[in-house]
Amino acid sequence: MVRLLVNVLVFVIDILYKNRPYPRFYVLETVARVPYFSYLSVLHFYETLGRWRKADWLKVHFAETWNELHHLLIMESLGGNNAWGDRFLARHAALLYYWIIVFLYALSPRSAYHFMELVEEHAYESYDHFLTSEAEHLKTQPAPQVALNYYREGDLYMFDEFQTGHLPESRRPEINNLYDVFVAIRDDEREHVKTMVACQEPTAQKTFKSPHTPELPSNIAAERT
Repeated sequence: MVRLLVNVLVFVIDILYKNRPYPRFYVLETVARVPYFSYLSVLHFYETLGRWRKADWLKVHFAETWNELHHLLIMESLGGNNAWGDRFLARHAALLYYWIIVFLYALSPRSAYHFMELVEEHAYESYDHFLTSEAEHLKTQPAPQVALNYYREGDLYMFDEFQTGHLPESRRPEINNLYDVFVAIRDDEREHVKTMVACQEPTAQKTFKSPHTPELPSNIAAERT
């Protein structure tokens, strides 16, 4: 079911946006950030019921939505959302996928994380192909201000937060032109894949944490497990 959902999404986007990269990326980023909202909704619901409290999961998933938001803002600055039809498709697809992932996450969190792993893998491959085919042109174009604000001057705590495979402050993209922007976005998608894989690990309930969460002394960690 999970792979079928992703295949349907990819098929529609590939057919409709074969030669329109910026609208394609706009639709992809609009839909891609929505499952993280689904995760947050279910986690808040469970916490309200007293079933569990997962502060680190909430932090990381919110940081993932924040990262995807800035990808979306970059695509909008490049004109990806200029057409009404593209905005209509993106928003209605996002609404549909929000509820699908809410129910999927409530039933099987691992399946919901596997869904996003596949989506983010597709995003990574799409950006990587685009970089290969359009490298020379992209290197002649300036970086949008929103990209400079996010990657160089923004809330870099939030930038570090979604990358559970990196130590905080260890990754700082160099942004000099539009090519560098798409390299940074592509590499962000790879970090999302790593985080989604980490969420699916059998020991994730005890071991998954925010990159900013300090290591606990062994005696305290043992009491909490």
